[in-house]
Amino acid sequence: MNGPDLSVEIAGVRFENPVMTASGTFGSGREYSEFFDIGRLGAIVTKGVSTVPWEGNPVPRVAETPSGMLNAIGLQNPGVETFIREDLAFLKDVGTKVIVNVCGKSTEDYLSCVERLGSEERVDMLEINVSCPNVKEGAIAFGQDPKVLFDITDRICRIAGKPVIMKLSPNVTDIAEMARAAEAGGADAISLINTLTGMKIDVEKRTFVLANRTGGLSGPAIHPVAVRMVYQAAHAVRIPVIGMGGVADAQDALELILAGASGVAVGSAVFNRPDTAIQVIDGIRDYLIRHGIGSVRELIGAVC
Repeated sequence: MNGPDLSVEIAGVRFENPVMTASGTFGSGREYSEFFDIGRLGAIVTKGVSTVPWEGNPVPRVAETPSGMLNAIGLQNPGVETFIREDLAFLKDVGTKVIVNVCGKSTEDYLSCVERLGSEERVDMLEINVSCPNVKEGAIAFGQDPKVLFDITDRICRIAGKPVIMKLSPNVTDIAEMARAAEAGGADAISLINTLTGMKIDVEKRTFVLANRTGGLSGPAIHPVAVRMVYQAAHAVRIPVIGMGGVADAQDALELILAGASGVAVGSAVFNRPDTAIQVIDGIRDYLIRHGIGSVRELIGAVC
């Protein structure tokens, strides 16, 4: 079918369209494949994977907010070997790019997992979640200190064997500084924003709603923050930016693209409408047709 060109290139990898899933909201796509053709996605970004299984946080660990949700899942996952055996095997014949999200509690955790995944042919890119607590540094997230971020990025990129996306935390004073640290460390791309730290209290029970007390806020409430930070990061670095945060429709995605994102990720919106990402793809195509624009690439960073 003739029409506008939705393809984009990020760190040398070609995507049929700029719309992907956000890590932690889509598993590896198995469940969602019952609702729609997940091969239509620009990419599937998997749930976070660690070297060994993680149990996650105690329950309750999810809470609804007026314009989003809080989660304190704790990156529960079965470990990299089970992930390769089951999830990557499932994705073998799915006709889209696969980006594996990596998490860890120490630099050695990250390096071990990255090295293990680097030889897997089905993995197109690696997304490194630096919002994880660094247990050796008093549980401060790797992504909250530019020197620590530079160091871990540098060490990962030296052994990765795949293009590396550093997923930045918004829980920092200067997102541009963090973006520059990732770029200086050798990152091929950056993605943002991860969730904002939030808290909810049950006033009747006078206790915290989440067992972990705090959780990551996602959903429409954080979208304006995401647009601002994507804009700042895109103007601070020369490497591609993948934007996310509260994307629920094509307009949200287009805001991030106009702010400088080469790709966009749909996250918690899929809990309410599983095919949200597909509707975003179709909406971007309709927008391009309506405005007589030949390629989505013409919109990247078009708002200066």
